[in-house]
Amino acid sequence: MLRVTLAARLALIGLVGFTVVTTVVVAIFYRTTLRENELTRPSPARLDVLATLLERTSGDARQAVLDAVSSPQFMVRIVPSAAPVGGETPSQQQQLRETYAAGLAGRSVEIVSPPEHRADRLFPRIARLMANAVEFRIGLRSGDLLVIDAYTRLPVTPFGLPVGFGAGLFGSIVALLALLVMQRETRPLARLAAAVDRVDLSADPPPLPDARRSAPEIRAVIAAFNRLQGRLAEMLRARMTLVGGIAHDVRTFATRLRLRVEQIPDDAERQRAVADIDDMIRLLDDALLSTRAGAGGLSQEMVELAALIAVEMHDRRVQGAPVDLVTDEHVRKAVVLGDRLALRRVLANIIDNALAYGRAAHVRMSLKDGAMLVSVEDEGPGIPADQRQTVLEPFHRLEKSRNRATGGAGLGLAVARNLVEAHGGTIEISAAPNGGTRVNVTLPVFQPA
Repeated sequence: MLRVTLAARLALIGLVGFTVVTTVVVAIFYRTTLRENELTRPSPARLDVLATLLERTSGDARQAVLDAVSSPQFMVRIVPSAAPVGGETPSQQQQLRETYAAGLAGRSVEIVSPPEHRADRLFPRIARLMANAVEFRIGLRSGDLLVIDAYTRLPVTPFGLPVGFGAGLFGSIVALLALLVMQRETRPLARLAAAVDRVDLSADPPPLPDARRSAPEIRAVIAAFNRLQGRLAEMLRARMTLVGGIAHDVRTFATRLRLRVEQIPDDAERQRAVADIDDMIRLLDDALLSTRAGAGGLSQEMVELAALIAVEMHDRRVQGAPVDLVTDEHVRKAVVLGDRLALRRVLANIIDNALAYGRAAHVRMSLKDGAMLVSVEDEGPGIPADQRQTVLEPFHRLEKSRNRATGGAGLGLAVARNLVEAHGGTIEISAAPNGGTRVNVTLPVFQPA
């Protein structure tokens, strides 16, 4: 998806608006000016009087008349009828010719486009259009040819540029400077967004540099973000300290309680009490691991995941659980970078869930696109499609009674998801071919540099 920055969007809005306004203004200006220029062409009566005056004069007097009536917009000259006049091949403008012929007392008249001047050679068509020029060729009774070049030029500046061009150029320069200033002012906001994306509260977060030349509001936002990072890091450290202290004290109390439970004479009651204490310690360990994962407190070491799974499967086979493992030589050599205890807890939680709710755990390991894929299938009734995502949330159980005899606290898969995501992996729940549940865990394989 194409990402357009704020500066680019504002620049585009300004450019489009400026272009539209300029186009409309120029169109209105030229349309109005060309109409006015058409009305300012020499009238037939004026040309008739001029032709009559020139027919009555000759020699130096005729030249004096020509000099008197000529101007940059109305150039008059007389050429012999046989002399070449130059210019383009005559292009008759029938309606205009008939209008002037009616007012010239029977004299012959031609109306053509004037010859291009050397100064207009670079842009002849545009120059001729802007000049709105017409050349009249009127036959005198003396046999000579009266040539009149009538120009009604549009107003231009002393530099030859259209009126208003300087104002438009100045506005464009100001807009460009404003765009550059805006780009400079918004650059700290881009750095702020990048810093938010890479916030890591597991260590002291690096503060954003103070944008001393930016606007006060932007400097205030950066300072507030730095203070927020500091407060979050301090709160996280305090929470980890609190959780660690509570976990240590609860584990101590649980150990003492277990020693006292051993004194219970009834063997069945003693076993149930021991199981409850073990569940409590396991729940505490899960919560502590999940907290460490969220705070980036997991250790980093190279773990042979296949060997770790083999240990978990061996422990359950010894207990008589229906489990099996399928793997290959390439998977056995693959290494995952992560926390050994956390990865073992992920595997234990998923396998135990399969045994508790699906009566069996069939584990398959494979390599796929540079990642380790661990698939655990059971033989249970399966999980409805609309609840497969919600069972990964904390304290969510398909069995709603909250009875410990029918299930745990609903933290097993939630803790597994947090730990897997902390290792850069994913966890998905789908249906197994035999109708049970399949849990797929994908973890990136460590690639040495």
